[in-house]
Amino acid sequence: QVQLVESGGGLVQAGGSLRLSCAASGRTFSSYYMGWFRQAPGKEREFVSGISRSGGVRDYADSLKGRFTISRENAKNTVTLQMNSLKPEDTAVYYCAAAPVTTREGGNYRYWGQGTQVTVSS
Repeated sequence: QVQLVESGGGLVQAGGSLRLSCAASGRTFSSYYMGWFRQAPGKEREFVSGISRSGGVRDYADSLKGRFTISRENAKNTVTLQMNSLKPEDTAVYYCAAAPVTTREGGNYRYWGQGTQVTVSS
C-alpha cells in the first residue's frame, strides 16, 4: 500500500514557476514508476510526466517538454515536478500517481494522491 500526498500548488502569474511535491508513505516507493497527471475543469485527465524507478528515465507530454522537470528521491520517498514558464492553460488539479509498470495510461496507475490545485493567471 502506498499513500501519496501532493503539495506545492497555488496561484501564480503567467510566466512564473511552481514546484509540486508528492510525498509517499510505505517502504515500496522505489518499486513504482511515478507519474504526474492533471485535470482541468471540463476536460479529461491527461498525462504530464513520468519517471522510472531509479529516476534515470523521464517522460513528458510533448506539449510540456522544456518547461516541466520531474525528479525523485527514493531515499526520501518523494517525487517533484518543477514547472516553469507557466501558462494559463496549465491551470488544473495536479495529481501524482504510482504504477507497477512504465506507462502513460492513467488506468494502469495503482495509487493516486488527492491532487493539488494550480492556477495560472494571465
